[in-house]
Amino acid sequence: MKKILLPIIIVLAATVFFSVFIVKEINQAIVLQFGDPKRIISTPGINFKIPFIQNVVFLDKRILNLDAPPEEVIASDQKRLIVDAFARFQIVDPLKFYISVGNERVARSRLSTIINSRIRSVLGTQRLQTLLSADRTNQMALIQDGVNNEAEKFGIKIVDVRIKRADLPPANSEAIYRRMQTEREREAKEFRAKGAEMAITITSTADKEVTVILAEAEKQSQIMKGEGDGQRNKIFADAFGKDPEFFAFYRAMQAYEKALIGGETSLILSPDSEFFKFFGNIKAKLD
Repeated sequence: MKKILLPIIIVLAATVFFSVFIVKEINQAIVLQFGDPKRIISTPGINFKIPFIQNVVFLDKRILNLDAPPEEVIASDQKRLIVDAFARFQIVDPLKFYISVGNERVARSRLSTIINSRIRSVLGTQRLQTLLSADRTNQMALIQDGVNNEAEKFGIKIVDVRIKRADLPPANSEAIYRRMQTEREREAKEFRAKGAEMAITITSTADKEVTVILAEAEKQSQIMKGEGDGQRNKIFADAFGKDPEFFAFYRAMQAYEKALIGGETSLILSPDSEFFKFFGNIKAKLD
């Protein structure tokens, strides 16, 4: 009896195991019978299928990301641009999705082709300056609408399309870099020339001001020196007027000091020279 029950239990367990499947909250399921869709399940929970006859295909119902390969776009002004875009999409019709593309891998490949084609068709009618300006948002809206129209055929809704990066090709980038470098060098030369001109102007102005200041200072010093000499002469004149004999004696002593200084000074003068008049007085007093 046990030998009979054991195979029956195993068969029943296998039947139950292959009959039950769980749909998670992030998934939606299509029940197929020999490849023919029979049911679409969008709500999470436990479900049943006919074992060995039916199978289940699970599809993600979250918003998915698609990173399209970089694409070279030629703008209307014949400028080349490497555009790297990405999109976000969601499977809204699982049956249409399964019939048209089958799985996410094929869907991503088809969407990448559609996105790149739409980018070329929209951005190719715009100038490079427009693509790099704030108006690019409007262009991206046109791209999204076009891609969405195509994606509806696959049961897909395009949530968003964005450009991650828009670069010039390497050859164009190098040419623009060289042109920018030349322009910056030209501006630097102009700045240096203007700086040198300003330096010469400032130096000339400073030299002029220094010359004027020195001349004015020299003038003031000569005036002050003249006033000082006049004051000195006046003082000497006043002093001479008070005691002419003493003043003559004082001047004679100064002359003796300057003339007779040093051990090698020799004077040959007449004894009755005016230079020795005070020596005579001294001799008379000594006598």
